[in-house]
Amino acid sequence: MKNIKDTIQKKNGHLKEKVLQFGEGNFLRAFVDWMIDEANDERHFDGSVVIVQPIERGMVDRINDQNGMYTLIMRGLENGEKTEKVKAITSVSRGINPFEDYEGYMAMAESGDLQVIVSNTTEAGISYVEGDKLEDPLPKAFPAKICKFLYHRYKHFDGDKERGILLLPVELIDNNGGELERIVKQYASEWNLEPAFITWLDEACSFANTLVDRIVTGYPRDEVEAYSEKFGYEDNLMVTSEVFNLWVIEADKKYAQMFPIQKTSANVIWTDDARPYKKRKVRILNGAHTSTVLSAYLSGFDFVGQFIEDADYNTYLKALIFDEIIPTIDLPDDELKAFADAVFERFGNPFIKHRLLDISLNSVSKFTARCLPSLLDYKAEKGVLPVRMTYALAALLKFYDVKEEEEGFFGVRENGEKYPVKDDRKNLQFFEKIWQEKDITILVERILANKDLWYQDLTEVEGLKEAVTTHLHNILTLGTKEMLKSL
Repeated sequence: MKNIKDTIQKKNGHLKEKVLQFGEGNFLRAFVDWMIDEANDERHFDGSVVIVQPIERGMVDRINDQNGMYTLIMRGLENGEKTEKVKAITSVSRGINPFEDYEGYMAMAESGDLQVIVSNTTEAGISYVEGDKLEDPLPKAFPAKICKFLYHRYKHFDGDKERGILLLPVELIDNNGGELERIVKQYASEWNLEPAFITWLDEACSFANTLVDRIVTGYPRDEVEAYSEKFGYEDNLMVTSEVFNLWVIEADKKYAQMFPIQKTSANVIWTDDARPYKKRKVRILNGAHTSTVLSAYLSGFDFVGQFIEDADYNTYLKALIFDEIIPTIDLPDDELKAFADAVFERFGNPFIKHRLLDISLNSVSKFTARCLPSLLDYKAEKGVLPVRMTYALAALLKFYDVKEEEEGFFGVRENGEKYPVKDDRKNLQFFEKIWQEKDITILVERILANKDLWYQDLTEVEGLKEAVTTHLHNILTLGTKEMLKSL
């Protein structure tokens, strides 16, 4: 069977190389490169992507073997109906391995066409590494690489402010653009680079904070043969994702004209403040997960798609999101409700199998970051506690009723099955010890008072101790689902 490069016409790879992308993984190819391809097809952008391999071992050779082309398969629910959208991505010009082609890599710093740098070097990528030097061909830290690359560009163009760069890191850390900028400037200071370079960074470049959202399930190993037959070609870089997508970019609106990916069907928001959108995602999408999966797992469900199809859990989740979470977020109601409706379709995506036990990893810290702010804000605004969110907290306490065995810490589901609980060992040891307490009132009080778990004493929240105690007592007496049905 022929390869994709011998079958599909490469429509956009010949365009000016306007984007340099650090990272060749599934997410960037199914998200950023797809958006650029859409913009190219509609002639809004007319620019191609050069992919840089950020570490010594990577996929650039495989990308070049296919002339930068690959197939994206987007699958999910739209308006309640199963949908599958297939697109051959052709806007990747080429890949560069800077460890083998350093000159070709640095030549991009001298390119008059380059406008945008995108990166996804994992959460650990935007960090400082002591000892990196300007003289190093490829410093270890990604921000050091960027500092050296931008300094070379600054020198090559004699500080021309028209040759600045828009940097779009999509690493999943808070303030990702700000952090990248901070560390780049830290290296510039350590390397004693001239103050005019810092001025050029400030005035000619933009380190944008971004928020990205799309589930990318990667190479469809079990379905490759069927898809190859369907497409009529071989594709070793095939990638699958959900249909939903969101990219929030906190940057000056002038860049939306330079990089107009928002003019396509892609869900791109240019804003001067990304924080409300992050709050929306964390509280609605992530918070809904964390507030439901532990109860659902204890009740006997194993996958997200199972509990979303259950009438009782579906009713619970809708009330949780629309009545208890959305009122705590300062964005237009229509935007919040549209996002929430999309969440239900994403949870019910039949092409994605989300194991509840996988999602349960580190649930204490997840509840603290994703759910507790909604609970506390609701109490502050309404003067009463949100019933379902306090139930979710009680279900978390029951999920962490664990005992240590040789292989780790385990709890017991209502059907008698054992399950592993993954969290900080100190947390698990605390829960094992506290669950030896027979008095539920004392047990709840001691857990809620533990500042190591919640970063505050939750017994100081009026009525919370009593509400969680009641919920937990009913869970132990009636079971998690029967208790949920009564809310």
